[in-house]
Amino acid sequence: MNGLDKISTSSVKRTAVRFVIFLGIVSLFADMTYEGARSITGPYLALLGASATAVGFIAGFGELVGYGLRLVSGYLSDRTGRYWTFTLIGYGINLLVVPMLALAGRWEVAAILIIAERAGKALRTPARDAMLSHATKEVGRGWGFGLHEAMDQIGAMLGPLIVTAVLVIRNSYEIGFAVLLLPALMALAVLAASRWLYPHPQDLEPATIQVKAAGLPRIFWVYLLGVAFLAVGFADFPLIAFHFKQAASVPANWIPVFYAIAMGIDALAALIFGRLFDHYGLGVLLVVALFSAFFAPLVFATGFYTALGGMVIWGISMGAQESIMRAAVGGMVAPDRRGAAYGVFNTGYGLAWFAGSTLMGILYDLSLPTLIAFSVAFQLAAVPVLYYLAKERVHEP
Repeated sequence: MNGLDKISTSSVKRTAVRFVIFLGIVSLFADMTYEGARSITGPYLALLGASATAVGFIAGFGELVGYGLRLVSGYLSDRTGRYWTFTLIGYGINLLVVPMLALAGRWEVAAILIIAERAGKALRTPARDAMLSHATKEVGRGWGFGLHEAMDQIGAMLGPLIVTAVLVIRNSYEIGFAVLLLPALMALAVLAASRWLYPHPQDLEPATIQVKAAGLPRIFWVYLLGVAFLAVGFADFPLIAFHFKQAASVPANWIPVFYAIAMGIDALAALIFGRLFDHYGLGVLLVVALFSAFFAPLVFATGFYTALGGMVIWGISMGAQESIMRAAVGGMVAPDRRGAAYGVFNTGYGLAWFAGSTLMGILYDLSLPTLIAFSVAFQLAAVPVLYYLAKERVHEP
């Protein structure tokens, strides 16, 4: 590499880092909005009269819609090349329906809004991740997605704390949802600036000679199977929060605090495990699967500190999975197929999440020990698949 090449590479790397940071700021404010809301949707739905089965179904169906729609939005973003269009529209829907939860009045109306929020996220996620994948090629896929996830989860930590303050001061879920309009507008403003500053993020990835292949690589499908097992056994927070309220293991005002703690740990875990992924590959996710199997016995127990320990494990697992899972897809699939790949990946993941969330909601009403056994079993079922993947070398396409 000559001097000019070094200067050019260094300049592209700096630009790539700035782009990741800009989208990270968008995610910070966005997560402040919808994760602040998600920290209280379980108790809020219970207050409005929903059962545990309904809460599990709403959470799972929201994820199903959210992830299933990504199959379409990812494919269309690749076909049209309008990654920014899908990102902008998706964020608009994703964020602006959150404050409307303050006006729900009935759990059925709240359920529709919760599902609409997930649908908005579905429209923008494959396109945004495809753009991020271009930038992270230069800075390290694990580190780049880990940095983005860390900023994302800082917002996810702050949002529940804001909601907690509202609950303490005003004791009103409705006001808690209403105040989230401000970070929603901040996210959209930074997103508009990002679109103006970085209109062509695909230029951040050096051009390489591509070998055309029919469909997605086999390793991608094996990988999807492994993370699907993780998704089936990983309880969504609304059901966990519902349990905290029903079992009185965690005081109502502490529930969003627990979520904030988990999100802060998620942010740190994303940075650490993202860097470990760059050095050691998918074997890191194998360790995460073994570790995350312990969260369910703790969060669904009846003790305050036991539940807190479970949320710490839950947060570590979330951060590791969110950084590694997206980074790995970018390394398996050619650039012009990544929108579709992220769409397929997220659809499969969402179907698994929906199935698991719905079944765990039903099991909660029937038998809590069976729910715990179900969660642990599926987390451990991912281990042999991930072990196989860890033995495989995943090359950049």
